[in-house]
Amino acid sequence: MQKIIKSTWLWIQDIFSDEEDPNEPIYDPVHIASMIVLTLFGISILFWLFWSLLVYKGGLISKIIPFLSVIFTSKTLADFGYEGYPYEMGIFDGWITNVIALLFLCFLVWRIVRILKRQK
Repeated sequence: MQKIIKSTWLWIQDIFSDEEDPNEPIYDPVHIASMIVLTLFGISILFWLFWSLLVYKGGLISKIIPFLSVIFTSKTLADFGYEGYPYEMGIFDGWITNVIALLFLCFLVWRIVRILKRQK
């Protein structure tokens, strides 16, 4: 019983001690702040990527079937409301942003795969 009380007392003294353990990792506030900023930046990039790919002006998915219809059938771009690039683009409005997001997503996946393969 006395040994338990003594070990508990030493543990309490260790918690409230001013001495620092040299083996304990030291956290720099700059590292923590930069990690928070980088995490928020990464989340923002992913949000923009998926929003512009899937939501912006109907998303890329809603433009694929009309695009394939124009290529493989007798339909024209005018059938889908396209009158010219800067004026009225119909269903294809926002396709440049959607394609840039798709390219960025492909690049991001390619880089992640290369990093993971290198670590094996």
